Amino acid sequence: MEILPMKQTNHPSFHYSRALKLQSLLFLLAFVLLALASSLASAFDPSPLQDFCVAVDDPLHGVFVNGKFCKDPKLAKAGDFYFSVKMPGDTNNPVGSNVSAVNVDQIPGLNTLGISAARIDFAPYGQNPPHTHPRATEILVVLEGTLLVGFVTSNPNNTLISEVLNKGDVFVFPIRLIHFQFNIGKTNAVAFAGLSSQNPGVITIANVVFGSDPAIDPGFLAKAFQLDKGVLVEDLQKKFWMDEKHIVKSSEICFLLLAKCFH
Repeated sequence: MEILPMKQTNHPSFHYSRALKLQSLLFLLAFVLLALASSLASAFDPSPLQDFCVAVDDPLHGVFVNGKFCKDPKLAKAGDFYFSVKMPGDTNNPVGSNVSAVNVDQIPGLNTLGISAARIDFAPYGQNPPHTHPRATEILVVLEGTLLVGFVTSNPNNTLISEVLNKGDVFVFPIRLIHFQFNIGKTNAVAFAGLSSQNPGVITIANVVFGSDPAIDPGFLAKAFQLDKGVLVEDLQKKFWMDEKHIVKSSEICFLLLAKCFH
């Protein structure tokens, strides 16, 4: 059976239809390339490593970068990647705990690697008060003792997810969620935490609320927390300033933790 070649046509409608299809194809190709470029730009936009980074036009007046300046790799040495936390931290303070951070400030070699750690020592019934890490998820492993740990989900549910951990147990605190650790044992406790940022940051909830500089208006805080302005709010603010901001959150979580926040 003979196959005849397709007959060409010079009809105007044929050329118009063909031009329209070509135009649509070019538009689709341009859209895909734009979307791909946008995706690549987003992928290479680094995550924040500090609270904020205000742009300046004159680099001579710039004092920070998003992270740290890099040393010449040829000049790197073992000390750039080493730090020791074998000694227990001092837990003789109002909350009965001590956090020994191991981030880029202690190990310069962590710069750009997106990881850090911390050793947390607890006196009997000591606590690491409710706080959050704005730039990191935390994974905690208990080396000694028994800890009650937990985090609270975001609005509107505000669900408390908690667990009692013993030696060898591991727990994860999702990025930015408020969490805490409490030594419920009669002996000292030790835990190590890994964090998914070279500079995870920490926001202790009550410190920033009742110990800000300058102070937040007590009347505003009284209404926000449904507390008595003169007796509770102003008293809490005074404690923060007098105790070098060691006191922590004045909410239901602290009352659950044997009200140590109000020593």
